[in-house]
Amino acid sequence: MGSCRFPKIGLQFKATLENVTNLRPEGEDFRWFLKLKCANCGEIPEKWQYINLMDNVPLKGGRGSASMVQKCKLCARENSIDILRDTITPYNAEDSERFKTIVQFECRGLEPVDFQPQAGFAADGPESGTKFPEITLLEKDWTDYDEKISESVGIYEVTHQFIKC
Repeated sequence: MGSCRFPKIGLQFKATLENVTNLRPEGEDFRWFLKLKCANCGEIPEKWQYINLMDNVPLKGGRGSASMVQKCKLCARENSIDILRDTITPYNAEDSERFKTIVQFECRGLEPVDFQPQAGFAADGPESGTKFPEITLLEKDWTDYDEKISESVGIYEVTHQFIKC
């Protein structure tokens, strides 16, 4: 069995990319904003919560660690979710308009049901190599200008879905 005990859930990202590639969450402190459901009782708190790679909470009984551990307000079960660092994958020009898994979470009682992209993304110009740091996708659209190629660049119609891995 090994590490298959806990379900893994993949976050699939989809957008239309214009003159950019290698869209990625930048840095250890990138915040994945999620709505998290208690797999035990089904409670979904209203507020957005974020997890990142910097946060590492030890689990009770020495069972490793997780990005977030929290007690369900309704059923009092201690749940956790962990970002699987090695699964973080950039979204490239050739992925444009297709769903692609950009990260996987190991879910021990906390299940992501919604995702809100916010700040902290970065991308590159495919031909120009121009760096675009500090991309915010909260509005589901982002535009800029690549002076090296005198063209507008953009990320449009950002959407997502979750899949069981």
